[in-house]
Amino acid sequence: MAAITALFITFIIGPKIIRYLKSKKIGQVVREIGPQTHLSKSGTPTMGGGIMIFSIALSLLLWARLDNPFIWICFTAMLGFGFIGFLDDYLKLIKKNTAGLSARFKLLGQLLVSSGLAVWLWYLTPSDFYLPFFSSPVFDLGVFFIPFALLVIIGSSNAVNLTDGLDGLAIGLSLLVAGTLGIFAFLTGNKMIAEYLKIPFVSGTGEITVFMGALTGSGLGFLWFNAHPAEVFMGDTGSLFLGGVFGTVAVALKKEVLLMLVGGIFVAEAVSVILQVLFFKKTGKRIFKMAPLHHHFELSG
Repeated sequence: MAAITALFITFIIGPKIIRYLKSKKIGQVVREIGPQTHLSKSGTPTMGGGIMIFSIALSLLLWARLDNPFIWICFTAMLGFGFIGFLDDYLKLIKKNTAGLSARFKLLGQLLVSSGLAVWLWYLTPSDFYLPFFSSPVFDLGVFFIPFALLVIIGSSNAVNLTDGLDGLAIGLSLLVAGTLGIFAFLTGNKMIAEYLKIPFVSGTGEITVFMGALTGSGLGFLWFNAHPAEVFMGDTGSLFLGGVFGTVAVALKKEVLLMLVGGIFVAEAVSVILQVLFFKKTGKRIFKMAPLHHHFELSG
């Protein structure tokens, strides 16, 4: 019901918000250095991530147990990272500052939000580190849980942000991740099922299924408007919050390695940028025609 509600809210408010963005000329600024095929997308309404945030929030008010701390952790991740993305989009599109929020301030904002989430999760969940197919924890992270959680949450947020570069790409992949994490949230939050499957049991995390359901529904609705040819882009408002939520949920469920597997394309996109920068600084040559990786494939035909 959370998924269906969020889906229908997105269908109802989507066209209205897209028309408003068009009327205010809040459109995508396409860089000249990118693939030339993208120049035709210049002026397409962006900041569409707000559509998803609104529909998820409304759906949660109707269907989630608001006395569950994990709902509020996910909600905080969504609003915190969404606000950082909104600031970046606002500076680029409204204030016409092409650089947007500087990398330093963006990272600082991510650190502040992630630190709060990491400490919150440290109090609510075990600090054990698990690997897929191992029934027992590999080791206890102890106080290193917090920096580890920071790495996962910030890394996930930026990986989704880097992937958001083609119509339907980031949201299509996000639906797969959200659906998978939603299933594992249900399994991890049920003591009998968790013991039977020999996966870590974390009390209360079953309610995250409702959040991920709402996210999946809103994402599916957004895909309707974002599929090629895109009527709206999610902007940093959407991509940063999606990645931030995925990282937060993975840490809560002890499924950090699973996130790397199910979000493998996000990982590949981030790694392609790191490799391209390091290799270019070292040799002056490029590994890929352009990074992130989807641009390389695009330029390769």
